[in-house]
Amino acid sequence: MGWLLILCLQFFLCTHVRSSSSHFLCRLDDSSSLLQFKASFNIDTTDTNCGKLAYAEVSTWQNGTDCCSWLGVCYLCNGLQGMIHPNSTLFHLSHLQTLNLAHNRLFPTQLSSQFGAFVNLTHLDLSDTKIQGEVSSYISHLSKLVSLDLSMNDDLKWIQEVTLKRLLQNATSLTELVFDHTNMSFIAPSSFFSFLNLSSLVAISLKGIGLSGNMMSNENTLCLPKLQELYMSANFDLRGQLPKLSCSISLTVLDISQCQFQGSILQFFSNLTQLTFLSLSGNNVGGELPPSWLTSLKQLTLMDFSGNKLIGRIPDVFGGLTKLKTLNFKNNCLEGQIPSSLFHLTSLSYLDCSSNKLEGYLPNKITVLSNLTALWLNNNTLKGTIPSWSLSLPYLVDLDLSNNQFTGHISTAISSHSLEYMFLCNNMLQGNIPESLFNLVNLTNLCLSSNNLSGFVNFKLFSKFQNLESLSLSQNSQLSVNFESDSDYLLSV
Repeated sequence: MGWLLILCLQFFLCTHVRSSSSHFLCRLDDSSSLLQFKASFNIDTTDTNCGKLAYAEVSTWQNGTDCCSWLGVCYLCNGLQGMIHPNSTLFHLSHLQTLNLAHNRLFPTQLSSQFGAFVNLTHLDLSDTKIQGEVSSYISHLSKLVSLDLSMNDDLKWIQEVTLKRLLQNATSLTELVFDHTNMSFIAPSSFFSFLNLSSLVAISLKGIGLSGNMMSNENTLCLPKLQELYMSANFDLRGQLPKLSCSISLTVLDISQCQFQGSILQFFSNLTQLTFLSLSGNNVGGELPPSWLTSLKQLTLMDFSGNKLIGRIPDVFGGLTKLKTLNFKNNCLEGQIPSSLFHLTSLSYLDCSSNKLEGYLPNKITVLSNLTALWLNNNTLKGTIPSWSLSLPYLVDLDLSNNQFTGHISTAISSHSLEYMFLCNNMLQGNIPESLFNLVNLTNLCLSSNNLSGFVNFKLFSKFQNLESLSLSQNSQLSVNFESDSDYLLSV
């Protein structure tokens, strides 16, 4: 099957208001170039998503008609197959403003220098086109660019710092820059971020671009007052202090996960109160969580601090974060009791406080966590009985309370029928396995091993779990399982 071409063409000429005149608004040479470009491809009509629409649109491309009236000249979805060579008539379209060739395999190995001729281009998207080799210096000629996306081209290399520097110096109106999964390992982080001083930038995405070494941030690094979204995740060898982003006060999305940053949160992010998405996971961020800053994040929907070196207690200040849906403190050095305010977040769907030094008791009664789908508190030193509310949440899918010090009986009021994963192993639970547990027909993984459970259980009851993949009951010395001879349900326990 041929690759699907999603092509967006927009011309300066076509954006002018039509007059009542019957004269064509489209230049004849542009019409001719488009027709020749069309002829260089086949339409993949077998593509159910785009093929029929493509055929209908391109069928309007007829000689002798105004190309500004052709369907798709401004927004075209074409199931086309072929190659774009340096001598393609596409490069004759000098008035081209928007070009989207994303998710195709339409190039020879390297990005043609001919793209530098599109001097009127404001939007260029070549993402996932599998272009290779060094980024041509001609790209710096595109001084009118507002949006540039070269992402998902792993073999596209930025070798010359001067190419990137000139591009960012010339494109003074650039608002969106997406370089995800291109190769910038040849450029020093200090040089790269010194170029990113365009005050017009609103969104920057630099995921997995291979930056390595010390970032050496200062007060002016990424100090961009209009910046709203910054993605820098998966630059695994990028080190140094957290970027000082306090002057980028418009930031709503910040993802600098899976790097090697260190430092204190309050020192670098104190003014970022408009955040809706914050991920610092997989770094070396230390210190305590600043209560005053946390209370200011009223718009936050995701907070991920997992895999860092945070210490101290979790502040009991989350009551005002009513929009929070995901909260992840996994794998830090946090201690003390889990604050009660975490259990009063009405929008929360994912809570992970696993692999810390948390202790104490869970609250006995909770009525507001009705949207929770995942609760991971494993690998702590929590104690007391497992509260019944944790087994009766209506949308709960994943529950992991393993490797704690819980005691007492498993609640008989189990009603979380959406549960697929239940891990209560490695505690000190006592008594029988309640019959209500066997009503959790969606369970795929059940671990009750290494407790003090007792009594008799008919193994045939486990046949209710039609999707069960893993069952562990071992290390319960007083628990007896009755295997009936006529049972045809076999599973290793």
